[in-house]
Amino acid sequence: MAGIGDLPVPENGSFAANITHFARALRKAGLPAGPGRVTDAIRAVEAAGFSNKADFYWTLHACFVSRPEQRAVFAQIFRLYWRDPQFLEHMMAMLLPAVRGVQQERRADPGERRAAEALLDGATAEVPEQPVEEGTEIEIDASLTSSAREALRTLDFEQMTTEEMAAAKRMIAQIALPVRPLASRRAKPSAQGHRPDWPATIRRSMRNGGEIRHVAWRKNRVRWPNLVALCDISGSMASYSRAVLHFLHAASNARGAGWARVHSFTFGTRLTNITRHLRQRDVDAALTLAGSEAQDWEGGTRIGSCLHAFNRDWSRRVLGQGSVVLLISDGLDRDDPDLLAREMERLQLSARKVIWLNPLLRWDGFAPKARGIREMLPRVDSFRAGHNIASLEALAQALSRPDDIGEKARMVQAIASGTKT
Repeated sequence: MAGIGDLPVPENGSFAANITHFARALRKAGLPAGPGRVTDAIRAVEAAGFSNKADFYWTLHACFVSRPEQRAVFAQIFRLYWRDPQFLEHMMAMLLPAVRGVQQERRADPGERRAAEALLDGATAEVPEQPVEEGTEIEIDASLTSSAREALRTLDFEQMTTEEMAAAKRMIAQIALPVRPLASRRAKPSAQGHRPDWPATIRRSMRNGGEIRHVAWRKNRVRWPNLVALCDISGSMASYSRAVLHFLHAASNARGAGWARVHSFTFGTRLTNITRHLRQRDVDAALTLAGSEAQDWEGGTRIGSCLHAFNRDWSRRVLGQGSVVLLISDGLDRDDPDLLAREMERLQLSARKVIWLNPLLRWDGFAPKARGIREMLPRVDSFRAGHNIASLEALAQALSRPDDIGEKARMVQAIASGTKT
C-alpha cells in the first residue's frame, strides 16, 4: 500500500498541526476530540508509525472514536481530509443550493453532510456569474426555495448535519402531544351534573325534617391516561433514537398536555427504565443521565426478550388507566419470532392503544418482509412513520383520532398478498 507521505495534506504545515486540524473537524462534527485526545493521537502515530493507510486510519480511530455511532462520521471526515480531495469538492457542491444542470443528483450517505460541514467550517463556494444573452429563457428549480424551517420538517434525521440536528431538536421541543380525557364510571358531585344523586339528596332532606327542597346532582369523573414509550436504541436506530428521546423529554416535561404520567423505556439487548432521568428540566442533563443508565446503546436487537421483561416487570405498574404505548423501532429483531409474537399480543391486550413508529416507512418501496415486522404488525393498533419532524407532528394529530391506524391496513394487505403468492 502507498505510504502516508503520498496522502494529500494541507501545505505549509507540520504533521502534528495536520492532526490538530483534523481533530478540530471531528470536534465540530460532534466527536469528543479534546486536547488530551489530540496529544494521544500524535504520540500514537509517532509510536505506531505510518507505513500504510490502514495502520494510520485505525491508529487515529482508536484515539478519537469511543462509541459505535461515531464511526460513520469519523470515516467520512478521514476520507475528506486525508484521502480524497475530489470528494471534498463534491461535498462542497452538495452544501450549496441545487442548480439544474450544475449539481449531479445524489443523496448524501449517513454522516457525509455532517462531516463536510465540519471540515469546511462554514466555508462556501461562490457561483461564478455568467453573462446571459438577451432572450434566453432561464430555468430555475424552485423546489428548494421554501423556508429553512419548512424544509427541515421533512428532512430525514439520518441525513441532517450537526447544525440541522440542533435546529430540529429545538423544533421537536415545541411539539405537543395533547390527549383527550377518558370518561370514568365513578361520579362526583356537581351543580351542572346530569344524574340525580339520591343518597346526597336524602341526606340533605334530613336537615329539613325529611322534606326534599333541592335535588343533588353528580357527573362522571374524567381520568387522564398514561403515555408509555418504548424506544429502540440498537445500532440500526442510532440516528433516530436520539431525536425521539428529545421528543420524549419534551412530552415528559410539558405542562397541560393531559397525560397522567409519561413513562419512558429504552431497549436493545436489555430493557432500561429512563423515566426519572427524562424528568430533568435540562434536556442535555436528562439525556446524559439516560445514556449513562442504558448500557446497550448501538448494540444488537432483542425485541422479544425486552418486551417480555417489560410485560413481566412493568406492565401492571404503568399500563393502567387506559395507557397509550408508543413503540419506536424498525422491527429488525434477532430474537425468537414466536416469543416476539406472544409478547406483542400481551402488550396490545394490556394497553388501550399501541402505536408503532417505524423509520423504515420513509422508503416508498418498503414492504414488511422481515419476520419480526410481520409478527409485530397485526398486533399494533396504528403503524406510522417516525423519521422526521413532520412524522412526529402527524403523531400528535393521530392521538386525537381514536380510529387512526396509519399505514397498518396497507402493510397487512401486503403481507396477505405475499403469503398468497
